[in-house]
This record gives sequence, structure tokens and C-alpha cells, in this order.
Amino acid sequence: MESTLSLQEVLKVSLVLFAVIDIIGSIPAIISLRQNAGEIQAFKASWVSFLIMVVFLFVGQSILDIIGIKVADFAIAGSFVLFFIALEMILGIRIYREEVPASVSVVPLAFPLIAGTGTLTTLLSIRGEYSLASILIAITLNVVIVYIVLKNLNRLEKLLGVGGIAIIKKVFGIVLLALAIKLFRKYTGL
Repeated sequence: MESTLSLQEVLKVSLVLFAVIDIIGSIPAIISLRQNAGEIQAFKASWVSFLIMVVFLFVGQSILDIIGIKVADFAIAGSFVLFFIALEMILGIRIYREEVPASVSVVPLAFPLIAGTGTLTTLLSIRGEYSLASILIAITLNVVIVYIVLKNLNRLEKLLGVGGIAIIKKVFGIVLLALAIKLFRKYTGL
């Protein structure tokens, strides 16, 4: 990991987080939440998800140390999580199911939909590979994108259509699958 900040590194981390957060692929779930419980608070959901990601980025390592787990172990486990998330995106199946409460609040939107287990695993996994500044910038960029998507949900739903959303989800699923394999190879020496 280099300590210098590079645009290429920020773009790499941003794309990885974009694929894991999958805000575009989550549009149908967010629309369903909005229909069931009313208005979505875009700023509140974005801000809370930002805080969750940043806090976990800094405290996650300490938690692992207390438990006695090495970053490499966590990264390998994270590569499996990312692998299965990618399979869900590519194949259109659900392997992991999360219960969503009937009311829209910070809980179903900020966590686990935006800053979910895949995102948190990814943050710790990439921390050893990319600079902290690049990761923080990437988190910020992604939260801005999340906010824009949440604020413009109706327009995006009409613009992309079902087919457009499906294509984007598959493309980012393949990117995520490649990242999972890269992490696994790096930390296992294969």
C-alpha cells in the first residue's frame, strides 16, 4: 500500500465500493420500501451509512484484534462474502436474505441496505491494499452517489427501466467477482 494519493487508486476503490453497495441494483428494493412505508429520508440515510462505514473502517481492525483474527483471515472470509454477493448479482438469485422491517427508517436503508455486511467486509479487506485517504474519498464519493440516487429515485426508475437496472447489476457483479478472486489469491498465496 502506497501512502501517496492517486486518482487511479481512488477510482479503483470507488468502483469496488460502488459494486458492493450496489445502489443501482437496490433501486427495486428501495422503491418497495418507499411504497410500504412512505417517504425516504435521503440525507439521513446517506449520512448514517457514511458514519457506519467510516467508523467501521477505523474501529474494525481493533475489533478483529480483540477477537484475535488477522486481517488476512478477515480478507479471505470477506472474499467469500463478496463471491456470493457477486453470484447473486450475476445469476439473479438470493443466497443471503435479510429481514426488512415494515417501516422505512435509518435501519433498513443505511444498514443493512447501503452499509451492509458486504460493504463493511470490503472496507476491511481493501484497507491493507489501498491508502486510507483513497478509501475515505471513495466512501464519500459513493455516499454522494447514494444520496443522488435516493433523491432522484422516481427519475432513475423511469430512465433505466427494468432492463437497464439488470444490465448494470450484472456488470458490477462481474467486477465484484473478480475482486473476490483477487483478494482470495492475494491472501492465500495462490
